[in-house]
Amino acid sequence: MEYEAVCFDLDDTLYPYPPCNEAGKRAALSAFRDRGYDLDRATFDDLYATARRDAKRETGGTAASHERFIYFKQALRIHADVHDAADAHAIGEAYWDGYIDEMTPYDGVTDTLDAIRDAGVAVGVVTNLTTRVQLRKLARLGLDDRVDRLVTSEEVGREKPSALPFTTALAGFDRRPSETLMVGDNAVTDVEGGNAVGMDTVLFDPRGEALPTAELTGERRPDHRIESFPALTEVVA
Repeated sequence: MEYEAVCFDLDDTLYPYPPCNEAGKRAALSAFRDRGYDLDRATFDDLYATARRDAKRETGGTAASHERFIYFKQALRIHADVHDAADAHAIGEAYWDGYIDEMTPYDGVTDTLDAIRDAGVAVGVVTNLTTRVQLRKLARLGLDDRVDRLVTSEEVGREKPSALPFTTALAGFDRRPSETLMVGDNAVTDVEGGNAVGMDTVLFDPRGEALPTAELTGERRPDHRIESFPALTEVVA
C-alpha cells in the first residue's frame, strides 16, 4: 500500500535510547559530586529509581512524568532533605547534556527518511516527553530538515497510546488514518495507539527484544515488524 504520511516515534526508534540514558546518568552523577553530594554509583542508581518512581506516580500520563529535572529535584529531597533549585537545575542540565552528546541515529535512518520524502511522503514524529527536549534531540540527530511535523505529548496534553497525539498529527497532515503509517518500538504506546485510530503500524525491534509476534495480539499486533530501518522502505513503497 502507498502511504501519504509516515509518523515515527522518536526515542529508541530514530536512535538507540540505552547508551544515551547511561551517558546522561554518568553526567548527572558527576554533577552531584561536583556540587558536594557524596554518592557512589549504586547509591545514585537507587536514588534515581526512587525519584523516578515517585515522579511517575504523581505525574503519570503526562509529559512531566519523563522530566529529569523533576526526578533530580525529588532526588535532592530524598538524599539530602534539601530544596536547592540551582543544584537540581545543574544536575538536570548535566544529564541532558551527557545524553544528547551520546546520540546518533540508528543505521539507515537518514537514508530511509530521505527516500520516504523523495517519494513525496510526509514525515512526522509523534512522541511522548516535553517539546524542548525533543526539539533538541531532533537537532542533534541532524533530522530536523527531514521532519515535516513534530507532535509531543506535552503540547497535546495526553501521552501515547491516547488517540490525541495521533489524531493531532493526522489533522496537521490533513490525512486519513488509512493513508498514514505509524512506526515505533513500543507495542503499547506506538502500535496499540496507532492501531486504535486506524493507522497501519510497524513495530521496530532493533535488538530483538519485543514479544514474539504470536503474543502480540489484538490492538498490540503490528501490521509489520522490522529489525532494521532500511527494511521500512519496502513497507512504505
